[in-house]
Amino acid sequence: MPRQATARRSATNSPAQPKTKDKPRIALVLQGGGALGAYQAGVYQAMHEHNLTPDWVVGTSIGAINAAIIAGNPREVRIERLRAFWESVSHPDLLNMQQVPDATRQLSTWFTTMDTFVRGVPGFFAPRPLNPFALGLPVPPEEASFYSTDELRLTLAKYVDFDYLNNAAAIRLTVSAVKVTCGTLVNFDSAQQPIQLDHVMASGALPPGFAPVRVDGDLYWDGGLYSNTPLESVLSDEPRQNTLCMMVDLWHADGPEPRTLEAVQTRQKDVTFASRSQRHIDAYLRQYQLRKLARELYERLPSDLRQPGDRKQLAALGADTTFHIVRLPYAGRDWNMASKDVNFSKGSIQWRWEQGYQDALRGIEVSQGCPFDTADAGVVVHDLPVLTELSRG
Repeated sequence: MPRQATARRSATNSPAQPKTKDKPRIALVLQGGGALGAYQAGVYQAMHEHNLTPDWVVGTSIGAINAAIIAGNPREVRIERLRAFWESVSHPDLLNMQQVPDATRQLSTWFTTMDTFVRGVPGFFAPRPLNPFALGLPVPPEEASFYSTDELRLTLAKYVDFDYLNNAAAIRLTVSAVKVTCGTLVNFDSAQQPIQLDHVMASGALPPGFAPVRVDGDLYWDGGLYSNTPLESVLSDEPRQNTLCMMVDLWHADGPEPRTLEAVQTRQKDVTFASRSQRHIDAYLRQYQLRKLARELYERLPSDLRQPGDRKQLAALGADTTFHIVRLPYAGRDWNMASKDVNFSKGSIQWRWEQGYQDALRGIEVSQGCPFDTADAGVVVHDLPVLTELSRG
């Protein structure tokens, strides 16, 4: 049995042990979170600059969009395309956010966010004019929403090269969506099928703001409705192999007791979309321990009790492998605004990008000490130490 099923280490106490000769797979897991996704872009920039290029990017909603831009471009233009996308969907600020006090920044952000609700985000979504759906009237399923995302379709076509993405040598991409008619979570994986624009659009179709997207005859909504952190896709992948997983969390599972309508709505969103990663990790560890025990028990059997097909079945269980998960949490509280994921103000986008970049630098430092020469832990989760409570965003 493993000596240690799971552990948590911080950047201050990670052991500086050498890696094995076999390079572990690098996975980047990206949550949904609307405008908070600029934090993910900063994380990737830091990984990019430190030659920690992911072999696999898994995303949901805005995470799927960022993932598609990363996987759908040659390395030399990925940062440029990511930055161009986020600049294209940013709202100009009413004031210079660097030269005003925090209360003024909050008021400016509130006005910018209200403008987003009224007019949408250029290059992303726009209100449907004279919309029967808003009046409770029936419409075609592809139009059952308050906003149209036709502009996002054009934007993705501009910033994602789907021919490059589906090249055999490209970064593996997985995006998740929920089948509307049965509630099943479906992973669209470039290792299994060509990924097209509609797959990415479906992963970000969060109702009732955005309409479902039809893929191969079926309607799909945002994968975040089922599981907003697609870590399970990485943990369940076969064949199993040593993996360094950089997991970005945009929502806060923990928070204060709410006392106002705004606080209740904020807490509701955080609870709804916060990571369920520990549940997936616990399930993986139970299976990991059973697989390991089965192999150990087989080795104890007398030779006359071993059957010819046993070795093949044991091989199918996979070798002992270790997942090191470096968790990168977005620490901004955004003044505890319930609409923080709709805050596309340019100052907020830039601030989140920079926070993601700085946090990823600390995460990369942690990753340098992850040992893969032993396989007795199964999963090791590395949490970054909290530096300070951040209020801006």
